[in-house]
Amino acid sequence: MSPIANVPFTAADVLFMQGMIPHHAQALRMADLVPSRSTNRDITLIAKRIRASQEDEIGLMRRWLGDRGQTVPGTNHDHSGGGGELMPGMLTEEQLAELKNASGTDFDRAFVQDMIAHHTGAIQMVGKLFDSGGGQETEIFTYASHVEADQRIEIERMQKLLAQLGGPATN
Repeated sequence: MSPIANVPFTAADVLFMQGMIPHHAQALRMADLVPSRSTNRDITLIAKRIRASQEDEIGLMRRWLGDRGQTVPGTNHDHSGGGGELMPGMLTEEQLAELKNASGTDFDRAFVQDMIAHHTGAIQMVGKLFDSGGGQETEIFTYASHVEADQRIEIERMQKLLAQLGGPATN
């Protein structure tokens, strides 16, 4: 076995995985709104992709935590980053209600804007993990790197879609 295979997980790894479960769960809540509020094919495809990938990733994170004897949060877990503030990219319940009350093109624009912010938050969480020295254990390094790459690709797609919808540019 190579020395890298023996790198242990860290407290930062655990916090990252515990935080990403409810973070992904909120993205699923947002994606669940699409079928009843949008007829836009691109929005529908984005929501389906989010549903498929993030459900699988929640399973992976739950297994990772369980295999290491760590607490596995529920999907309705507190969305704060530990100090009471929301994790990066998380919508407040009020923002979720606004999204839920929107329809048609207004919903489409709000969904894409909110999901871009949500994905950007996930990228920030990965950055915080790596900046802390975490993410070195092989499985978590692979997972966190995948999250970052996947979220960047989806953000790029959604920014193009937002431009087509006439929404404001986002970074």
